[in-house]
Amino acid sequence: MKPTTRTFSEWLRLLALGMLLLGLGGCSSLLFYPEPGQAFTPERAKVAYRDVSLTTADGVRLHGWWLPAKAGVALKGTVLHLHGNGGNLPGHLGATYWLPEQGYQVLMVDYRGYGLSEGKPTLPEVYQDIDAAMGWLANAPEAKGKPLVLLGQSLGGAMAIHYLAAHPEQRQRFSALVFDGVPASYRAVGRYALGTSWLTWPLQVPLSWLVPDGDSAIHSIERLGSPPKLFFHSIDDDLVPMESAIRLYQHAPPPRVLQLTRGGHVQTFADPLWRQVMLRFLEDPSHFNGLRRLAEVPNYPDEKNPQ
Repeated sequence: MKPTTRTFSEWLRLLALGMLLLGLGGCSSLLFYPEPGQAFTPERAKVAYRDVSLTTADGVRLHGWWLPAKAGVALKGTVLHLHGNGGNLPGHLGATYWLPEQGYQVLMVDYRGYGLSEGKPTLPEVYQDIDAAMGWLANAPEAKGKPLVLLGQSLGGAMAIHYLAAHPEQRQRFSALVFDGVPASYRAVGRYALGTSWLTWPLQVPLSWLVPDGDSAIHSIERLGSPPKLFFHSIDDDLVPMESAIRLYQHAPPPRVLQLTRGGHVQTFADPLWRQVMLRFLEDPSHFNGLRRLAEVPNYPDEKNPQ
C-alpha cells in the first residue's frame, strides 16, 4: 500500500478530510491512490515487453504489460501480477522483472484510473479489471497449457482473495497463489496508520470507520481451500503490521505457508533470497514448507527425510 508521509501539514489535511467525511460513510476511493501516466517502460530494465489493451465488462479500457519468458529459457508458467494501491505499472516492475529470465511470463495490469488505464478506481468495479485480466489470459495463445500463478501484492492481493473466493471457477485455473504484504483488514490497517501519530491517535477509531471493510481479505480467505498459498510478509513492514499477516495466514485453509521476510512494505523481491524462495515454492507448491529461519536455505525437499 502507498506509504503515508507523516508531515504535520499532511496530517492536518488528513484530519480535516476525515472530519468532513465522518457523516458520509465508507468510501472505497479511500483505498486507491492511482498515479496517471507512464514514467518509463520495461525497456529501461532491459526486459522485453509489449503493451496490451484489455476491455472490462463495463467498457473501461485498461493498459497492461506482457513480459514474455526470456528467449532460450524453458517456459515454466504464467504469472498474473496484481500490484498495490499506489503508483502504476512502472513503480511495481521491480516485483516481476526478474521472472522472465527464470522461465515465467508475466501479465501486469494497471487498474482503472492507474497509469494509462481509463476510468476511476472504485469497488466493486475494480473486480471487473481482475476479471478482464483473467479473460485476456484465457485467450492468450502463449498462456495455454501452462501453469498459472497469481502474485498479489498489498491491496492487489487483498482484492484477489475476495475475487477468487467469489469466483471458484477462476480459482481452479491457478496452480499457486503468492501474496506479499497483504492486509487482512482494510479498516484495521487504517486504524494502525492513524495510531502512529499523536495528532490522529485520538481519532483512530472513528476515522478508521470511513474505510470500507466488507471486502477485506479476512472475510474471504477461508473459502480459498485451493490452490496452495504462500504468504510473504516483512517483520519490518510499517504500513501493514505483521499481526495482520499472521491473522490472515491463520484463517487460510491449507496448504499454505507463511514466510516472514525483512525490508520495507512489498520490497520482498528486491532481495534475491526471497526470489529463490518463490521459485522453490512454484517448483512444488503442495509440499514447499518455507524457511525455518530467516536466510536459511529452503528445507524442502529434505533428502534425509524423503516424502
